[in-house]
Parts: sequence; structure tokens; C-alpha cells
Amino acid sequence: MTKSKNLLLGLIATSVFTVAQAEYTFVVPQKPGGGTSVWAEIVAIEMEKYLDEDIVIQHIPGARDIAGFNEFHNKLQHDDKTIMISHGGNGVSFLQENVDYNYNDYTSVGLMNLNIIAGKRTEDDMKNPRFSAGSGMVPEAFAITLLNCGPKDTVAEYISCFKSTVTWVYGMSGGERRLAFRRGELNGTRENPAAFKKHVAPLIESGDAEVWFHHGVLQPDGTHADDANYPGMQFETLYEQRWGEAPSGDFYDAYKLVKSFRDGLQKAMWVSKDNPNAEVLQNALRQVANSEESMAVIREKVGDYEWIIGDDAEEHFQTLITFITENSLQTLVTVNQQAFGLDSVYKVELIND
Repeated sequence: MTKSKNLLLGLIATSVFTVAQAEYTFVVPQKPGGGTSVWAEIVAIEMEKYLDEDIVIQHIPGARDIAGFNEFHNKLQHDDKTIMISHGGNGVSFLQENVDYNYNDYTSVGLMNLNIIAGKRTEDDMKNPRFSAGSGMVPEAFAITLLNCGPKDTVAEYISCFKSTVTWVYGMSGGERRLAFRRGELNGTRENPAAFKKHVAPLIESGDAEVWFHHGVLQPDGTHADDANYPGMQFETLYEQRWGEAPSGDFYDAYKLVKSFRDGLQKAMWVSKDNPNAEVLQNALRQVANSEESMAVIREKVGDYEWIIGDDAEEHFQTLITFITENSLQTLVTVNQQAFGLDSVYKVELIND
């Protein structure tokens, strides 16, 4: 081989290596087309404008979307250009399943402080909800039970009331659930803000559905504020209107725990501790949040929600930790096992931490 050919191949190899090194990777723990995948694609396009580098999406699906986060924890986080995109289901699994990942081990780039909205068939009184089961639906199951059953003295009474009033339909995929709601086979559904706009809003416009309730948006002091995108429909507001008092007790505390971890970590970005690119990524995300053009694109698909970035995101996670108590965690596990039929383990290490 000639010297010139060697030089040319060397330049090509260097160029390929440079391009590969320049790319950031978003790890998404689900198949393409899922809600988090779509969100990641939208955000990647906007962040690229302020990074001057490409972002590629790596999908790592698996049962309950755990496999991708475990892979990030065990292997991929050591690549300084790799960012984990986690969602609310990962937050729920962190509370009640034996997973490898641990949010305490990472630096937060930032997150979008989102909510989940529940819809119902128009004019249905929802005294006998028909709802799709699943670990991601646990906060809805708690909220439905509280709304229908009102104040109770014991967790056992809530479990009994859930079993007698709620039809909990097992085995439905997301697509099957949405079709069943459109047909009226299910009278209740729930979606993240982007999916609600896509799948439920058209039914509301046609008069076939309406907003049932939402869970509220987590605040720095641990309270949940009304969602300005769906005002007046927060769970606590509707509960007080129906039962004449604020919800309280162990069952409600478990609800606050699981809804806060799911919704407060619904769309979050993580890198390894001491990642040298963390500040660069945080600054790019701040530019997205401060760009009216970028935010207009995101609001159209998701709604008007706040970005929490860098140190503020770390504080946001510490607020979530305050919901973990021995009683709230044990109640969550008990209700999962006895009412919802979900495998759930009591992670005492979360209390000790």
C-alpha cells in the first residue's frame, strides 16, 4: 500500500472516530414510538441547536422498562457522552422492585416537572370504574379508590373497597387500552401530557370524553399544585368537594409517595457522577428552556410545564425522598400485593438511606 493511501485511510479513520466521539447518546428504556421515546426525540432536536453536536437515540426495551436503566447503571454511564432518559415507571420500580439503578448514584442534567391526567367517558359517574391494570397505573388505582371510598380507618378497608368497586383489567397493552377506552369498554384512562393531547383530547373535542382528575404538579415544599393546563381538576380538590375534608392517613400517604415518584421523575435526564459534560448539557438544556422557539415546539406536543435543571433538579429529587417513610412504603407494597396483584418488595434500604 502506498504512503498516500495509508495517509488517506488514516484521515478517514480519524474523521470517523471524531464524528463518533462528537455524538451524544440518549438511552431510552423502551421501544421506538413510546411516550418517552417521542419526548426524547423532541428534546434531542432542540438541545442539538445549543450543543453543536448530534444526539443519537439508543433504545433498550425490556420488562417494565427496567432493562435499559439497569444497562445504563452497570455499563453505559461510564461513557461521558451517554445520557439516561428515565420516566415515571422507572421511579415506581425504584420504590418497589429490586433494580440495579439508583438515582443517588448520578448527576441530574434536568427534568420536566410533569403530571398525569386521567380521562373518563362523558357523564359517567365513575362509581364503578373499568380501568386497565399495570404498575404504571398504581397512582390512578390509589386515587380512584380514595375518590370512590372516601375516609376509611384502615388500609384493609380501602383494599376491600377497591376490590368491590373497581374492575381492574389485566393484560392490556397501551394500544389495546386506548382502543378499549375509545369504544367505551373501559370508562377511564390515563395518559402523560403529550399522550393525553394525542389520544384523549380528540375524544373530548367530539364530546365522548372529559377530564376526570389529575395528580397535581410537585412543588419544592412537597405540596402538589394545580395543573394550569387542566385547572380545577386536581385529585385533592375533587376529594374535598365530594367528602367535605382533605384526604389523610396511611393509604393517602402511600398514594402521595407513588404519584410523586412517578410524576416527579416522569421525564428526567441523568449522567454519571462527575461527568465532565454535565455542565455543558445543563447549559444546553437551560438554553432550550429559555428559547421561546424551542419551548413553543415542546409546548405544542406536551403542554406548558416547567424545566428543573442542575442543582434545582437535585433538590427536586431530595424533595421526593421526603415522601419515603416506613409506613408509606410498607402500605404501598401491601396494597400492590393484596389489591393490585403486583409483585412488590419492601426495600428497607430506602428507609435507611
